[in-house]
Amino acid sequence: MQEYDIIVLGTGLKECILSGLLSVGGKKVLHIDRNPYYGGESASISPLEELYKKFQVSGPPKSFGLGKDWNVDLIPKFTLANGLLVKMLLYTDVTRYLDFKAVEGSYVFRGGKVHKVPSTEAEATASDLMGMFDKRRFRKLLQFIHNFEEGNPRTYHEMDPRRTTMQEVFRHFDLGQDVIEFMGHTMALHQTDDYLDQPCINTIQRIKLYTDSLARSNYSPYLYPVYGLGEIPQGFARLSPGHGGTNILNRQVDNIVMENGKVVGIKSGKDMFRCKQLICDPSYVPHRVKKVGRVIRVICLLDHPIKNTHDANSCHIIIPQAQVNRKSDIYICMVSYTHNVAADGKYVAVVSTTVETSNPEKEVQPGLALLEPIQQKFVSISNLMTPKDDGRRSQIFVSRSYDATTHFETECDDIKDMYYRITGTEFTTGDIQRDQSDDEEVE
Repeated sequence: MQEYDIIVLGTGLKECILSGLLSVGGKKVLHIDRNPYYGGESASISPLEELYKKFQVSGPPKSFGLGKDWNVDLIPKFTLANGLLVKMLLYTDVTRYLDFKAVEGSYVFRGGKVHKVPSTEAEATASDLMGMFDKRRFRKLLQFIHNFEEGNPRTYHEMDPRRTTMQEVFRHFDLGQDVIEFMGHTMALHQTDDYLDQPCINTIQRIKLYTDSLARSNYSPYLYPVYGLGEIPQGFARLSPGHGGTNILNRQVDNIVMENGKVVGIKSGKDMFRCKQLICDPSYVPHRVKKVGRVIRVICLLDHPIKNTHDANSCHIIIPQAQVNRKSDIYICMVSYTHNVAADGKYVAVVSTTVETSNPEKEVQPGLALLEPIQQKFVSISNLMTPKDDGRRSQIFVSRSYDATTHFETECDDIKDMYYRITGTEFTTGDIQRDQSDDEEVE
């Protein structure tokens, strides 16, 4: 009988990141997955033939080149260059196994057309997202956010960040609805407009994170790993043995063993593995989670960049809810052969949103229309699952399903929250400093 501090079931991105953080923190971790590959629900599929097989589609055609040249993420997400995920990767030193490239553009859909979110003052001046007067007010608001310091009331402009709503901040700077929409949804990355009636501190911090990330690249605030997101779980798999961890793939979990309401281990075949705590994705404990919604994702294979993106080889597009009379945004992310995830001259774009009706495929049509012509598409609809309790009593900690967003911010919130419940302490990165070699990895 083998004993561990923590057993992790599933090798999804969240589970691998938590495993890495806890291993580096001195915990003895056993990581098990029923699948013969890393990534779980968030795996990268290669070769291309496996993607066609998974979705029961015949092909692929010869025009798509060699299947081994493709690495297609089932749940693609970009990371902000100065965001929490990058800090977690630096903290665990997994960055030595990864290479990132900057995503070439961040865009917003408005008035039936894709517009670039300004990344420089010159772009802001030339942007058709705003009128002349709004451009000046936009710059003033960005300057206010840039200078804002939570611990320095002199930077507040006589607005209490914990009592003043974001709606009142926009009103203070006399900004129009068009600017409010793209700032709230593409810079602060809010999924709905509820934030407008909430204290402004959170939105200010979100926009500050966006602009700080943007300062790391001339293109956009987003990064994406070469060879796809599947590189991240594999990076943590390489890290684990160096910290006393063990990884086992292709191993079924037959039973979770409880004593007095608390987990004490798992049974797999004839083996019993003991632990003090258990981490898992929702699929391992269906009776401990509840359905809170659904997400539709459509993976599209293209032979061209998306129109009105200046022929970008990678980009992020948000269609704000109000533009298409919805309650939630539609997201598009595109990567390509420049990231070694597609054959030469080919592109992979994914459209996703939270399901609101009984006809999910119709809901993503505004996004799919921007990608035409589409050579091949694969549709998946998955349940959004969330744990029924915080796990403290049973010491079984369950991650939430991946949401419709195509950035990591909400997923990092889940990781951070789970880390706190597991350890009793907030995750802090300390004084991590990127050295020159880290900066050279971002192209």
